[in-house]
Amino acid sequence: MALIYIDLQTTDPAFNLAAEEYVFDILPRDHDYCMLWQNDNAIIIGKHQNTLAEINSAFVEQHGIRVVRRLSGGGAVYHDMGNLNFTFISNAGNTEQLDFRLFCQPVVQVLETLGVHAEVSGRNDMTIDGKKFSGNSQYIRNGRVMHHGTILFDSDLSVVSRALQVDPSKIQSKGIASVRSRVTNVRPYLPKDTSLPEFRQLLLQEIAQQQDSIPYTFTAEDIRAIEQRKEQRYNCWDWNYGASPACTLMKKQRFDNCGSIEAYLNVERGLIQSVTFRGDFFSVREPDELAQHLVGFPPERSALRDALANINTRHYFAGLDILEFLDFLCE
Repeated sequence: MALIYIDLQTTDPAFNLAAEEYVFDILPRDHDYCMLWQNDNAIIIGKHQNTLAEINSAFVEQHGIRVVRRLSGGGAVYHDMGNLNFTFISNAGNTEQLDFRLFCQPVVQVLETLGVHAEVSGRNDMTIDGKKFSGNSQYIRNGRVMHHGTILFDSDLSVVSRALQVDPSKIQSKGIASVRSRVTNVRPYLPKDTSLPEFRQLLLQEIAQQQDSIPYTFTAEDIRAIEQRKEQRYNCWDWNYGASPACTLMKKQRFDNCGSIEAYLNVERGLIQSVTFRGDFFSVREPDELAQHLVGFPPERSALRDALANINTRHYFAGLDILEFLDFLCE
């Protein structure tokens, strides 16, 4: 069976995930497919995860990071232009077992040729010197398997840790939490410095050597269909946030001019269902009235700012202005 490879040049995470789904569902099943692609400044959430429990919402909003949910399970990952993603799509036969090693082998082999010893490790990782540089996940349906993985080649690891940093004491989630590992980039281990575009070409060559391969470029019809899937799923708040399991967010802070405030937010399908305030603050109106203005909105700064546009927070928390209150709820 010939392998068709698609070297995607777009860095739009919603389009790239829609392209994966399109290839998986629509392109002929008498071929295997390989895709290489990159996302710029994005967090990709596993299908069964609670988005709010995986991301540092304030950091994400401040830095314009796109958040998109994928079809497969597994943990949340941060993508920047120092990260390379690969996808294999093929027939799974009658198996319902996830075989990560098979699809990771081309990456391990390329690194060996470059003088780097890498291993397929644990459940779904690839490591160098015991440090994770690649996380992988799979999606199986109707006798077909989609395997995709990341390669941290030259990513900004400080952003990775901050974008995915959530205080576990402040959230109780029914989603599947990511397991954080020690991570590393590939580039520092290369005996001879290699750029990411050069590595990308070497990986394509290795894949092509292992199997008869044919390049493919999406047609105008393909792109229209992918754009439609993008808008119907991957650009939708309902999919990226609303598909999250229920959770409880807890915020606690002491303010010099106000006192201590605790806020307990029950969130379902990404929307606030109820809020309870506790603390030693003073108020001239009941905080429960303020809480009602938050119901039905996502716990994000821009949405809550709109919800409280005509509200004077000092009536409910003496000495606390609206900007401080938004900081409290959203950081």
